[in-house]
Amino acid sequence: MRLDDYIEDLEPDEEAKRRRLAKEKSYAITDHLAEFERRFDDALSDDTLVGSTSPSIFVGRSNYPDITIGLLSPVGDEDAAEEYVTDGDWYQQGYAIDDVLQRRTGLLNSSKRANVDSPSIASRLAPSVHDTWDGFVGVQREVAIADRPVDLEIGLDDTPDLGLDTGTDVATPRGPRASARNAELRENPSVPRPIKKTLEDDDWQAQGAMTYLYRRGFDVYDINSILSAGALGETKQRRLVPTRWSITAVDDTIGTYLRGRIRNASSIDEVQVWANEYLGNRYWIVLAPGTWEFELVEMKAPGSIWNPDPEDNVWMASASEGYEGRSSYVEETAGAYYAARLGVLEYLESIGRQAKCLVLREVSDDYWAPVGVWQVRESVRNAFDGEYGEAESFHEAVSEVATRLPVSHTRLQRKSELAAGLQSNLNAFSKSG
Repeated sequence: MRLDDYIEDLEPDEEAKRRRLAKEKSYAITDHLAEFERRFDDALSDDTLVGSTSPSIFVGRSNYPDITIGLLSPVGDEDAAEEYVTDGDWYQQGYAIDDVLQRRTGLLNSSKRANVDSPSIASRLAPSVHDTWDGFVGVQREVAIADRPVDLEIGLDDTPDLGLDTGTDVATPRGPRASARNAELRENPSVPRPIKKTLEDDDWQAQGAMTYLYRRGFDVYDINSILSAGALGETKQRRLVPTRWSITAVDDTIGTYLRGRIRNASSIDEVQVWANEYLGNRYWIVLAPGTWEFELVEMKAPGSIWNPDPEDNVWMASASEGYEGRSSYVEETAGAYYAARLGVLEYLESIGRQAKCLVLREVSDDYWAPVGVWQVRESVRNAFDGEYGEAESFHEAVSEVATRLPVSHTRLQRKSELAAGLQSNLNAFSKSG
């Protein structure tokens, strides 16, 4: 399909229009927290949460290396525990922002303090994390490596704090929290054989173990939970990893693996423009013939969650890499960079080609609360499921897309190294190049 026809066919995100007012949604979340409190009172027996089912874990980063670790479990909805796990199904089900927040506020975070190297911050003489399969840390690891939610009994030291932590650009929001006294398994968790294999190999470095699990069909969501729980890597190097760090580490590691897979592949032979829109974020993905290069440019509208001043200009950030990848962490676009790059590399690896890629992310004021970097990953992944627009050159593609952006073509060129660099050498990126 010609690019101009492709762009004309794109319809505005009607769902986003129905989610415009954050204040109204905040009231909905407040009502949901009140319902959670009622369900919590029904589920509490003395100071023990009976019949809890934990589908996932959380590892904090404040006061590192003495951090907070938690078991996340729905209260009063144990039979649907799998629906509370952050993964690609949320995109497939079309979750809106308030749907995500309601899922997250429905999870009680039963937490304790721990050291990243040791189960106890009170004694550095306690066994190392890699040796621990009992106590709170051990139970958390069992939950992380299990192939389905695990039935638990959790003893609490206090009633939950019902405040909502709205999360970050990487991690999902978090709901009610309570200090845990202890946790015990009520069943023997089922652990997939590939995970057992990585646990039993004392000399397997974390990067190799991650790619092994990915090749065996485990998605990045599963892998980052296992990494967080200190269950990957050379035995003596295993430690608890804050959830926010593990998400980006896994996206980066798997992306690097996929980049190696396409390193000697043939280039695509046409300029393609793909687009997708979700949760008030629109993505434009421009693929051009050539060897691998990648850049993410973010444009955040005034009044959006990351650019709250409605009178401000569109905020822009960018990061890029060449054929050999990066040697330093991305600061400006942070986890979104690695999540978007992963989605692109998965597509290119699936067709056995390489390309130069420019991803443009528009964040509108409909993105009224952060839901985590998973929405970037899934939006880019699923952009490649539809049709794409064809352009005669990379310059034409960027020029045409720029007419739909909240910034001028000139301002985009000033921010985007890839767009500015490619414009001076159009012949290399024509359809016949």
